[in-house]
Amino acid sequence: MRNSTRSDVDPFIVMDVMEAARRAEEAGRRVIHMEVGQPGTGAPKGALKALAGALEADPLGYTVALGLPALRRRIAQMYGEWYNVDLNPERVVITPGSSGGFLLTFTALFDSGDRVGIGAPGYPSYRQILSALGMVPVDLQTAPENRLQPVPGDFAGMDLAGLLVASPANPTGTMLDRPAMRALIEATQAQGASFISDEIYHGIEYEAKAVTALEVADECYVINSFSKYFSMTGWRVGWMVVPDDQVRVVERIAQNMFICAPHASQVAALAAMDCDEELQANLDVYKANRALMLEGLPKAGFTKIAPPDGAFYVYADISDITDDSRAFAAEILDKAGVAVTPGLDFDPVRGGGTLRFSYARATADIEEGLQRLATFMANRG
Repeated sequence: MRNSTRSDVDPFIVMDVMEAARRAEEAGRRVIHMEVGQPGTGAPKGALKALAGALEADPLGYTVALGLPALRRRIAQMYGEWYNVDLNPERVVITPGSSGGFLLTFTALFDSGDRVGIGAPGYPSYRQILSALGMVPVDLQTAPENRLQPVPGDFAGMDLAGLLVASPANPTGTMLDRPAMRALIEATQAQGASFISDEIYHGIEYEAKAVTALEVADECYVINSFSKYFSMTGWRVGWMVVPDDQVRVVERIAQNMFICAPHASQVAALAAMDCDEELQANLDVYKANRALMLEGLPKAGFTKIAPPDGAFYVYADISDITDDSRAFAAEILDKAGVAVTPGLDFDPVRGGGTLRFSYARATADIEEGLQRLATFMANRG
């Protein structure tokens, strides 16, 4: 059967690593998972309790395309609590995970052939979704001195239709402060381009609060999710904030693409937003794991790292060890039983010399993983 040209996208390499790790575990090996950006904890208990009650009382059919009004209001309230932003809940759109948000955003803003700038290294699915929709992802090779975040000079004169940034970023965990965010928004708007802010790791910060693009401008798209801070990856529920005049545009597309986000997940998400004590406990684990990683990775031989401001990743330059991160990650899994992600997932140009380590799992796993990595590197010579 003939395939479309738009279907010719690269694999999401971390999913291939997960499958290799699964096969190793199936064969009886114990694998330490540092590959996947997934909290080791499940949804907050309050979310599970709320859903259990709803299952008894409600058939949980379709919701309206924009999402449960109560959830939209609660998210708007959160922007006031976290950022002192007065947000109209009518601008909030509930989506099937952040992935659904990217599909809606790219479809609403761009036409086939439009060029959209994304920072490299960056989340690989940006590139693949844009390509599958017939758009042109433009990798912006960010610089270490800019903490691997884009700056206006990286896309000057490129005739972009849009710019997508992430803060805290995947795979680096670095963040944009308010002046950096403002400079990017102003430079994007000066080109007549659309600005998109991926804020999926907000809430997972260590020394300073992440800045939302909504603190700087209303004329932007913001994408977030319950997957990371709220520990609800498999529930597939997220949200977008869009300008007032974009709500109906997004609503029409959402009605046809998705009908709605899963009703059950929306019920759980609403309750999860008030589970502060449990969410803070999760954050305390990430903080402890981060400290272990920043101490243990250099001791193991991974010395070229930038301390992450947020998220739960460390991105390491291993170009002094190898230029084939995919083969090196496979060797680490085979010989050390630690699953890590090759940098090629995030940067097709320079990623052969980088690895991403996730520290989202239990602290005991992180400790064991670091010991295994140290032994592996010492034996490797």
